Amino acid sequence: MDNPNADKVETVAEIKALFEGADAAILTEYRGMRVAHLRDLRRSLRSVGGEYRVFKNTLVRIAADSVGATELEPLLHGPTAVAFVKGDAVEVAKAIREFAKTNPNLIVKGGLLGTKVLSAAQATALADMPPKQQVLAEIAGLFAAPLSQFASLLAAPPRDIAYAINALIEKHGGEPEAAAA
Repeated sequence: MDNPNADKVETVAEIKALFEGADAAILTEYRGMRVAHLRDLRRSLRSVGGEYRVFKNTLVRIAADSVGATELEPLLHGPTAVAFVKGDAVEVAKAIREFAKTNPNLIVKGGLLGTKVLSAAQATALADMPPKQQVLAEIAGLFAAPLSQFASLLAAPPRDIAYAINALIEKHGGEPEAAAA
């Protein structure tokens, strides 16, 4: 942009701030969608931590370049909207997939997860992953299993001794004094 006006500079700064504040971004094509559908999509994404915005590709390209995401440029052709994700990208990807089931005009172009550029297939595959909380619970379970096995291992010798003593007592008539005499 040779002589950008103040509005464009503000918009680029806004897009840059959105990229910097987002954990991920999913780029979609919305050609042929009605305003009411876009409004419904925005609502569904907002409920899972996403913000769906439409900007000019040139402005998004400038903002992406300024945050080091130059690899997004091939995705910025045609009508493009960006779902900026704060939080779990999987939940936003699932919401986009659910919305696309009833609105085939919504097409995932790709995305950005942290600093890694995602292809359309990779961005769509995010929706197949389990939610973050489930993954964290599974990891916690993996850490807890060896600890519980270790605790059981430590409890085994005293328990075995107690079983052996009990077996001896029962073998000798059930009275400890009689066995001692």
